[in-house]
Amino acid sequence: MQQYMNYGYNGYPENQYNGYPENQYNSANNYVEPQRKSIIQFRDVVKEYKVGEVTARALNSINMDIYQGEIVLFLGTSGAGKSTALNLLGGLDKATSGQIIVNGKDITKFNDKKMLNYRKNDIGFIFQFYNLIQTLSAKDNVELVSELTSNNKCNAEELLKMVGLEHRINNYPSQMSGGEQQRVSIARALAKKPKILLADEPTGALDYNTTRQVLDLLVRICRQDNITLIIVTHNNFIVPIADVVYSFRSGEIISQYRNNNPLRVEELEW
Repeated sequence: MQQYMNYGYNGYPENQYNGYPENQYNSANNYVEPQRKSIIQFRDVVKEYKVGEVTARALNSINMDIYQGEIVLFLGTSGAGKSTALNLLGGLDKATSGQIIVNGKDITKFNDKKMLNYRKNDIGFIFQFYNLIQTLSAKDNVELVSELTSNNKCNAEELLKMVGLEHRINNYPSQMSGGEQQRVSIARALAKKPKILLADEPTGALDYNTTRQVLDLLVRICRQDNITLIIVTHNNFIVPIADVVYSFRSGEIISQYRNNNPLRVEELEW
């Protein structure tokens, strides 16, 4: 397993961290088993693509552990491998080798039917360019996803109210701003009542003020409902809001650090 140095936000190394909770000892110096258990585990995950006779390796033996309710960033420049890792976790692509274990099940072993059910019921997706159905209203976009899942159905109007769009319930995407469309996509993702929420550059197409509003909404909801949120981003400014940051470069995780005191979005300095 890869070993990483844990860095605080002042840039100084604090201690060794291998992706598991630190060892704990009681007053008698006896080992106490950590209480938390990772719900997502990557074990030596490799992803390769073939282009003609050339094989390109997008991910090279990735290892990581993610815990319930954490806000996690996959940070890196374009082509670093962060979106590839997110797509593998979301079941949008398959690993070439290795294991991806989610709630005790290795999703790399899923057949098409199991993978479809996994994507449909366990994972919520938020995309950079919203991916709303243009011929459906905000309410209908949310209701469509709710109807497709086997989880308990959600009230689309309540979800849209929660994200501050009660006045846009019957509007179509073309009648809304980018920030409003992204709020609809957040409501749509939450309609599944997902255990894990995956966001690929969710604020990449938004301006400064709208970015803050959307991030604040997303983080607050996930903290409140104990949803594991994984955000792919190239934006270093949002690092302080995360519990854990994995930095990607050339298909590898080059560093990992944990923040014991994440900031609220409103406290960020841009």
